[in-house]
Amino acid sequence: MTEKLQTLRDSAAMRWTALLLLALAMFCSYIFMDILSPIKDLMQSTRGWDSTAFGTMQGAETFLNVFVFFLIFAGIILDKMGVRFTAVLSGAVMLIGGLIKYYAVSKSFMGSGLETWFTNHLNYIPGFQELGVAPFYEGMPASAKVAAIGFMIFGCGVEMAGITVSRGIVKWFKGRETALAMGSEMALARLGVATCMIFSPFFAKLGGQIEVSRSVAFGVVLLCIALMMFIVYFFMDKKLDAQTGEAEEKDDPFKVSDIGKILSSGGFWLVALLCVLYYSAIFPFQKYAVNMLQCNLTLTEADPSTFWGGSSVTIIQYLIMLAVAVCSFTSNFSKNKTAKVGLMIAAVVALIIYCWMGYMRGTAETIFAVFPLLAVAITPILGNYVDHKGKAASMLMIGSLLLIICHLTFAFILPMFKGSAIGGVVVAYLTILVLGASFSLVPAALWPSVPKLVDEKIIGSAYALIFWIQNIGLWLFPLLIGKVLDKTNQDVIAQMNEGLIDAETAAVSYNYTWPLVMLACLGIAALILGIVLKAVDKKQHLGLEEPNIK
Repeated sequence: MTEKLQTLRDSAAMRWTALLLLALAMFCSYIFMDILSPIKDLMQSTRGWDSTAFGTMQGAETFLNVFVFFLIFAGIILDKMGVRFTAVLSGAVMLIGGLIKYYAVSKSFMGSGLETWFTNHLNYIPGFQELGVAPFYEGMPASAKVAAIGFMIFGCGVEMAGITVSRGIVKWFKGRETALAMGSEMALARLGVATCMIFSPFFAKLGGQIEVSRSVAFGVVLLCIALMMFIVYFFMDKKLDAQTGEAEEKDDPFKVSDIGKILSSGGFWLVALLCVLYYSAIFPFQKYAVNMLQCNLTLTEADPSTFWGGSSVTIIQYLIMLAVAVCSFTSNFSKNKTAKVGLMIAAVVALIIYCWMGYMRGTAETIFAVFPLLAVAITPILGNYVDHKGKAASMLMIGSLLLIICHLTFAFILPMFKGSAIGGVVVAYLTILVLGASFSLVPAALWPSVPKLVDEKIIGSAYALIFWIQNIGLWLFPLLIGKVLDKTNQDVIAQMNEGLIDAETAAVSYNYTWPLVMLACLGIAALILGIVLKAVDKKQHLGLEEPNIK
């Protein structure tokens, strides 16, 4: 009998090293994706961005992906050119977009000839304006317009990176711990959200002087690191192909008819629609979550001259957050029961200390930073369960139900605790942790299901189509939240315009009830689709409820 060929992916250490490189790149990109989210109030007070301008800029991230179909082209590039080429390309595109966004919010742009040009131009986009989908509008600050252009380019790169990483994980883990790998990748990547929430305001307020461009500069440095991670992965992946004899350019090239094969699958459509509903209720919310907490919690920010208001506490709190993540994550892989329990206890204690420090600091961004921590702990558990037991469709239903409960809690329960500093913070922490946990169900259950619905040759295109459909929601809902906020808070805007309150006060005085109800409705629709998906899976035997490892 011939001995089985030993390759890099046959080594658990090499498989997980490849995963770590991809996950670190996505970790950096996730930080940049939300780099302005925790400083929405500062963007309004220092750059004149109201909620509509902020939402339009945030929604611009996915504009080219949706309306120029860039994601479809990205899928074709991925299927034709392979994982490693597309990974490096996506890293370079993200960096270019990040640099443009940095320039837009920098002091160099203020008062420049470019600012004047953008103030007077791009106020009317034929066709898009009539359809109500224009990425710019008359009266939009010039800095927001240029930032939107940079964010569009970054969005092309980050979504290309997303489908590339998914395809890369399938390549290295197929027939092995696919769901665990995807869940672990997203768990690490989502630590980027917490990192962003902690460090973006830190850099913006560094030295007691507010300068929002420092936050974006921090994100740009991380995009350079992401590109380096992809380059290292390039050489690992190339060595794997040399060992297996696989070629990056397939003998059977991509054909347009392949898209028809994907779109003809009812299961694919249900998964894609579930994805757009679920992600539209999470990612756009992240962009406004800190401001929502500022408007609903009674917070007293610590004096900058004290320990709790100083810069050192930021580093200490971040290290404690990492302790929570590392202990909770590694506890899933410990085979020694005593060590496993010890790590879990350490994670819980560190989480309690982190939450207490967030309360003492009195800042909304440090409170929302707990969002991914419970997800980091349970995503590997869920991924491992799907690998060995299945039940992916059922998990998506549970995630949708938790999503509904959390958004309705933010909309109606949290405002009841306005004035109660401790009560409001406790409700906020618990709700944010549960929301993060519900979010972890998607990478663990949804993404590993895609290979069960389409042929391996067109997995890249299938992921691209799902991401394109998802991007429609990620473009639309940041814009809608901003518009709904301005429409339902006319009194706040009027008081600011009349000089009764300043921009800083206005920025933390919004009523978020209706935007949150809108997001809860997305959760209801996702729950209904989840029920339908489970019924279709049972009837057509798609295998979504079956384990990945046979």
